[in-house]
Amino acid sequence: MFATDWASQGMGMELLETGDGSALVRMTVTAAMINGHGIAHGGYIFALADTAFACACNSHGPVTVAAGADIAFTAPVEEGDVLTASAGERTRFGRSGIYDVTVLRGATVIAEFRGRSRVIEKAPEQ
Repeated sequence: MFATDWASQGMGMELLETGDGSALVRMTVTAAMINGHGIAHGGYIFALADTAFACACNSHGPVTVAAGADIAFTAPVEEGDVLTASAGERTRFGRSGIYDVTVLRGATVIAEFRGRSRVIEKAPEQ
């Protein structure tokens, strides 16, 4: 899935690891990601976490999409910061799942994300 994820790749994201219900994605914050307060726009941090979530929940095979997600930002991010998003499956039930993603700058937690997934019958129309 990540191989054709042009949005994530266009933001400089790299898929470092993927496993059964897990994923690790890295991104370096660029000048284009900085908002009017001089820190990273939260949408980019959300996108990083969402990409890790997507890779983790699609690791099982069936096409899986987000049914919803929440994020809590815990520390500011600056240009040049290298972030990693580590996603892990908490539970799957029927066609649904819950995944947690921690976004880190080194050992500092930047954000905590919880995603809710849904397996769909077929791939979206292209």
